[in-house]
Amino acid sequence: MKNIPKYLYPEAVPLKNRKWPDRKITKAPAWCSVDLRDGNQALPVPMNPQKKLNYFKMLCRIGFKEIEVGFPSASLDDFNFVRELIQCGYIPGDVRISVLTQARKHLIDKTVESLSGVREGILHCYLATSDLHGGIVFGKTRRDVLKMAVDGTKLAVDSIGNAGMTGKIAYEFSPEEFTDSDIDYVIDLCEAVKEAWGKSTKHSFILNLPATVERRPPYQYADLIEYFCGKYKYLSETTISLHTHNDQGCAVAATEMAILAGGERVEGTLFGHGERTGNVDIVTIAVNLQSRGIAPGLDMSDLKSIVRIVEAASGIQVHPRHPYAGELVFTAFSGSHQDAIRKGISSLKKAQDSFHCGWKVPYLHIDPSDLGRKYERLIRINSQSGKGGAAYVLENEFGYLPPKNMHPEIGDAVQQFADKTHKEVSSMELLTVFKETFFNAKGPYRLDKFRIVASEKSPDKIRAKLTVAINGRKCELEGEGNGPVSAAVHALKSQKDMIDFVLEDFSEQALGITADATAVAYVAIRRPANGKRSFYGAGEHSNIEHAAILAVFSAINRSSQGVQ
Repeated sequence: MKNIPKYLYPEAVPLKNRKWPDRKITKAPAWCSVDLRDGNQALPVPMNPQKKLNYFKMLCRIGFKEIEVGFPSASLDDFNFVRELIQCGYIPGDVRISVLTQARKHLIDKTVESLSGVREGILHCYLATSDLHGGIVFGKTRRDVLKMAVDGTKLAVDSIGNAGMTGKIAYEFSPEEFTDSDIDYVIDLCEAVKEAWGKSTKHSFILNLPATVERRPPYQYADLIEYFCGKYKYLSETTISLHTHNDQGCAVAATEMAILAGGERVEGTLFGHGERTGNVDIVTIAVNLQSRGIAPGLDMSDLKSIVRIVEAASGIQVHPRHPYAGELVFTAFSGSHQDAIRKGISSLKKAQDSFHCGWKVPYLHIDPSDLGRKYERLIRINSQSGKGGAAYVLENEFGYLPPKNMHPEIGDAVQQFADKTHKEVSSMELLTVFKETFFNAKGPYRLDKFRIVASEKSPDKIRAKLTVAINGRKCELEGEGNGPVSAAVHALKSQKDMIDFVLEDFSEQALGITADATAVAYVAIRRPANGKRSFYGAGEHSNIEHAAILAVFSAINRSSQGVQ
């Protein structure tokens, strides 16, 4: 006994010539939410009746057609909730509710009683079929467990019949711990259950084959489903349902593979609530399908409101990195990612022509707007961010359009601020850094007054008159040029205390579209004594000429900061 290993790799499924790896998912499975039962029972503070009702209504709005609403034989609250749904007419005409029970007569009868008056429902009976459960928990043999399953099903048939609801109530049977059970034994047991239920259609008989505890790799779950479907005799009269838990973090992968292997229906919860690590997350699977061009059958277009409702009901926050729903999942901190996203979004038409699909953007496999997310939260800035991210936020949140050659200087200024503060830079902090660095650059030169007059010497020239302060000393300067900026530059260069510089770049924009719109100018200068390095400055004013001259002064002051 001392030499036995603590853990064993699960034995391979005896499946020859497996077909599922070569298949493709072409349509969404039927979805069944178990949030109000399996998910709710695992919450630190289970939902009260009002929260459950609000949650139920949300599930209906999303598009679930099957919803497991409780365990009425185990809880008076659950029994009363089922009665409220039925008696108050809360169940839409195209939705059927499901209720869970163990395979014992008094529990089945109580459960059927809870469904009285329902238009259509599902009685869900479960029984663990693994040798681990049968031998250790129940103290039963395989033959005993099979008899329990068959007897429980017969009790369900009788109870439904006695209540006058034959034809209204479908039957779902779950061989709990399916993935930890002997597969051939489970097939025999499920066939016996089907025969005890009688003639059926896929709509009226469901076999739910759960990975109650995830002990196997995900591909083995798919192998088990394909093996089961290949051997089980009543496939044409049975819906094969999947129910995975996430103990090894593979529930989504296992479910998607098992759909390829023959699964037609998926039970799970929003954001994976449930025992231990939770049930499979239906949001992730559904939006995965949507991102691959498959209609998911569930509406996740307002995912933010779904998150708010689930968080309020469960008391558990959705993780910031949770697929699709997390706060950070459409956010890029890396500079190279930010730059690629910005370029991708601005070049969607080119990508559509190249890849023949409507959405193809670097680092974003789905359009956030499909889920009710907004682009302004795509780019967030910290010390790891680059020039593209800062420029993207300035453009999309504040309307500033600095020229491309200015982006590296903006990125450097923001990175210095982030390195100093050791935290994420908010949009408003980014705007402050941008303005203080480029619009209000402190230095030896200050513009006090500026006006343009006609040239007395040439009608093709413009004359600029400036009152400036250089190192605190006021000067009156004049200069002529082809335009206001040129004239102002000539005026500045006429002053012997002015540094030598060359104007290299000039651009302007209107900020806003109302009568209160202002003009913004961007100017780059180069100091010949300082090689090829350029310095950008910016100016904002109601008058575009004044904005341009302010930009020149900011650029000159920036070039003077620490530069000899």
